[in-house]
Amino acid sequence: MPARLLLSHCGIFMSGQGGKGLMSLHMAIAIKVLVAGDHDVLQSVAPDVFDNPVDPKLAREFLNDPRHQMVVAVDGGQVVGFASGVDYIHPDKQPELFINEVGVAPAYRGRGLAKTLVQTLLGVAATKGCQIAWVLTYRGNPNAMALYKSAGGVEGVDDSGPANEIVGYSFDLAKISN
Repeated sequence: MPARLLLSHCGIFMSGQGGKGLMSLHMAIAIKVLVAGDHDVLQSVAPDVFDNPVDPKLAREFLNDPRHQMVVAVDGGQVVGFASGVDYIHPDKQPELFINEVGVAPAYRGRGLAKTLVQTLLGVAATKGCQIAWVLTYRGNPNAMALYKSAGGVEGVDDSGPANEIVGYSFDLAKISN
């Protein structure tokens, strides 16, 4: 990860070394790219951010795996949002990022925080050499669909067509300036 990453299209500035950068939003919320050893950040999480309570052992294991990526939003020492993903390789494909989950505490929704988290995660993936990022969501989840579109995602991961219940978005990471 570079020492500085400017995401000017979001009005966000991040600085730091080795992924331990902080960004400030207009809301005085810090956006932090977690790395190995940062599991303690996940000790204080607002309700309804994750699906389940964070297990410290699993948090440590997740962050110790260099292919696992997590970006969190922290307000007053408490995690109020996150985006996670897994970068991976395959014998016939360039490195890709699968966006696994995005969650924001109810009181923080509707402020662009999820978009900032996703765009930060995409930036991390781009610096790790990922060429594509993708995510799946349900067509019955218009908020998620709007989020991924607003973050630059293009609908259509494969040729399965729009009739399916799950829709995928892909991101061209070459368009992200580092």
